[in-house]
Amino acid sequence: MAGKLLDRLRRTLFKEGEVASDAEGTDDFPESSELEDDTDCVSARLGGTLCFEGDGALESEDAGDASGPDSDSDFLGESIDNGCSSADTSPVSPSPKASTLLTRQLQENWRSSRTRSFQDKVVFEVTDASVIQEATSKYVLYTIQVIEQGMYDKTPAVITRRYTDFERLHARLRRQYGEEVEGVCFPRKKLRKNFVAETIAKRSRAFEQYLSHLHSLSAIRHSSPFLEFFYLGDLRAGQMLLRVGRYQDALGSLLNSLKLQEKLGCPHQQHQNQPQRVHWLFNLSALVSCFQELEQLGEAQEHCDRALQHIAPSLDAVPQQQHFHPLLIPLLQSNVRLSWKISKDKRRWEALLQEIQESGVDVGNQPNLKEYVVKETLETSDREARSKVRGDDDTT
Repeated sequence: MAGKLLDRLRRTLFKEGEVASDAEGTDDFPESSELEDDTDCVSARLGGTLCFEGDGALESEDAGDASGPDSDSDFLGESIDNGCSSADTSPVSPSPKASTLLTRQLQENWRSSRTRSFQDKVVFEVTDASVIQEATSKYVLYTIQVIEQGMYDKTPAVITRRYTDFERLHARLRRQYGEEVEGVCFPRKKLRKNFVAETIAKRSRAFEQYLSHLHSLSAIRHSSPFLEFFYLGDLRAGQMLLRVGRYQDALGSLLNSLKLQEKLGCPHQQHQNQPQRVHWLFNLSALVSCFQELEQLGEAQEHCDRALQHIAPSLDAVPQQQHFHPLLIPLLQSNVRLSWKISKDKRRWEALLQEIQESGVDVGNQPNLKEYVVKETLETSDREARSKVRGDDDTT
């Protein structure tokens, strides 16, 4: 009898030990099991590569499926909200049976590798994709954030583009830079299911990788098609609105254009005649004009001062300098007036303006800043840009 009781007690203790051990194992590895599940989820939703092969090519995205489950935007919202970008996809999927130490090491290594790979780099992230149904067409509108250095950015620049915009960019780059983009794959259209969540999610990731690859190529990064795709549209829209006196509306386009230029590194171009730098200085000048017209004098002076910091020569260099930036005198005159109105020290800019006048330049016979901004024609071709960089006025 005692032997039976002892044997029963041993079996009970053994079973309780197994349960406790299983419970401990579950508590030890919650991160690894979640990581594995999340990786599977990402693989299913964003498993596409840069080259997204479709069943065939169509001339218009609008010819895709327009009804039925393939065009259900509810599925799109669920997929985009739950899916991760290519930057968030972990290359490691540890087993739940792995040790906690190994899991933490893998995660730390992955985080550090992400940090290293994103340093000194611009990241393009598709944060939203919406199916737009119009009277005669249907398309997907992608919202793309341009973020500095792959880390948390409080002020990311944003653009919205559809597939045809990407397609137009790729076609222009192939015509003008055939060799450079020969190895760059582009997500193709499909005969069917262009509006299902899986296709849109894969295509979103492909567009992120596509833009990152283009930005890594120096010739492409400075090309007119690339700049046109990102900020030239906003810059021209702002100029047109300024011309017709719609200053408040112009501000939105100009501020977004300026933010995009800064993310793409336009202010840091060394040659002052490089297109990106020319566009950036023009954008600042247009903002000065808009803020002046709206009586926001502090903002106007701030942008004016910022532009002058990049183009103003020192007082000692004025006598030896034969040519000045065409925006220098209009910006100096604007800054002196604005600084006086807001009671800010203007002596530096007054002295520089006086020195330029004494060097023989007729500062009184110059267009004011608004006249310059309204009349200036923004470059539209790479050939014009290259001519300006060389200093050649003949662009014909």
